[in-house]
Amino acid sequence: MKAIVLLVTLTAFVWGASTSGIVLDKKSLKPIASAIVIAGNKEYRTDENGTFRIPQTKFIGVRAVGYERKFYKSGGKMYLERVIPKALYLSSFGATSSKLMGNAKNLINTTEINALVIDIKMDRGQIAFKTANPIANKIGAQEIILFKDLPKFVADLKKEGIYTIARIVSFKDTPYVTAHPQYGVKKTDGTLFKDKEGLYWVDASRKDSWKYIIDIAEESAKAGFDEIQFDYVRFPDRKGIKFSVENNQANRVQAISGFLESARTRLIPYNVFISADIFGYVSWHNADIEIGQRVDALAPYVDYLSPMLYPSGFNAGIPGYTNPVAANYEIVKHSLDKALEKSGGSPLAYRPWLQAFRDYAFDRRIYGDKEIRDQIRASDDFGSCGWILWNPRNVYTAAGLIRLNQNMTKNDKTNPTKPAS
Repeated sequence: MKAIVLLVTLTAFVWGASTSGIVLDKKSLKPIASAIVIAGNKEYRTDENGTFRIPQTKFIGVRAVGYERKFYKSGGKMYLERVIPKALYLSSFGATSSKLMGNAKNLINTTEINALVIDIKMDRGQIAFKTANPIANKIGAQEIILFKDLPKFVADLKKEGIYTIARIVSFKDTPYVTAHPQYGVKKTDGTLFKDKEGLYWVDASRKDSWKYIIDIAEESAKAGFDEIQFDYVRFPDRKGIKFSVENNQANRVQAISGFLESARTRLIPYNVFISADIFGYVSWHNADIEIGQRVDALAPYVDYLSPMLYPSGFNAGIPGYTNPVAANYEIVKHSLDKALEKSGGSPLAYRPWLQAFRDYAFDRRIYGDKEIRDQIRASDDFGSCGWILWNPRNVYTAAGLIRLNQNMTKNDKTNPTKPAS
């Protein structure tokens, strides 16, 4: 009896200093189930009625897939607006080019585009802003500093209503491996592996290498980005390589999912969305296609999965469609359907990368109005939380995009007219 009384007393004590509330859709006033609520360094979820109860905290972070993220000082009723990011990719060079950024902002002001994916940790391991990270400075990752004041840069974009996504290239990192060869992916003869571009890769199975990547992600979250997107969060797709653990599917998948879990845990206090880029063909396989990516294993640790569904990249086509560039709608729609079969959950947990560059693998066709719109239509029909257009040159036009009209806002495009010409 004393034990029971003590347990009740302790429970009452713990929850005596608690905060409760309800998370509602700002427009419909309907409750949002499974919204994420942040208290300190822990994540909680709302129940089916949108309600929650958490330990008392100074600030409460709230977000949900398909919605914005917000901070509140107390409990009670909390309202989130729908946000469906429709993004353009810009490299660090593109984002700091007056010409390329100017073109992107023109499309944001005149079409349905409302978001930007911006390189922060770049493909060759360079970090585009001045970081206090001692490793980055020591290994030469600060040779090119393009963002002189990253928090101001992000704040200025947010003032314009732009949803901001920081792209963090994870395990492809020549400066880091050059300085720390013990962390690099090796060939079977023990020498460092280089990919077709001559770049080194970090061995994702080495957990002690994760901290550096996540440190940069944390700085990006502090700068104010709405979302942290991990790219190259995989092993190289090559034969004849070895890692610190046996090169098998279980170990590869455990390493990649473990990294994302660790990153999510570290970023909890910032209430930032987490996403990961995955190969398009991952949607079609139950195995990890030897790179450590399996949608069922990765989905629990991110808010959004972003499969790269460029038709030019589907070299073998998909069942029933042997010419991918002539089946842009089908490539995107069927790939997303397949991914959802494996992960379960909501279509809103996906935001695909779409092709906005000339075909390089089949007939060299230019991706214009029809090709781009067909991909977007497939993503919309699936019900994804937006999409991202990729052009490695950062050159975009209004081809395939919907024009804004006076009744449309960046976060409420419920009255589409027609693709822009």
